[in-house]
Amino acid sequence: MTAKKSAEVIIDGKVYTLSGYEEEGYLQKVGTYINNKINEFNEMDEFRRLSADTRHTLIALNIADDYFKAKESVDKYEFDMEQKEKEIYDLKHDLISDQIKIENLEEKIKTLEADKQELLVHKSKLEASLEDALLGGIQD
Repeated sequence: MTAKKSAEVIIDGKVYTLSGYEEEGYLQKVGTYINNKINEFNEMDEFRRLSADTRHTLIALNIADDYFKAKESVDKYEFDMEQKEKEIYDLKHDLISDQIKIENLEEKIKTLEADKQELLVHKSKLEASLEDALLGGIQD
């Protein structure tokens, strides 16, 4: 298992030590995200007039909203990806089926060409024997 890592981050002007199995850069990114959310809300005058508990709750609700929207987007992309994978599987199956049909048709073409050659030879023989019969009947 990966070793637990820690990183000191500043959130809303206070230093916090975040710990986790992620890299320090990721932990800093989390802190930056939280700071950006806090700054986004602090820009609103009406937000600053609210109690600290209400402000924290609104920020938590906003972060939860971001999370669920991102999760919904990921779920949609995963569903789309599964559909595309199924479509690719079906297309590969169709391709293999078509390749088998082509191979069978190519074999049939070879057989028909061989039959055609035999018929051409037979035709030539028949024409030659007819010519001989006609010429032989004239010469007699």
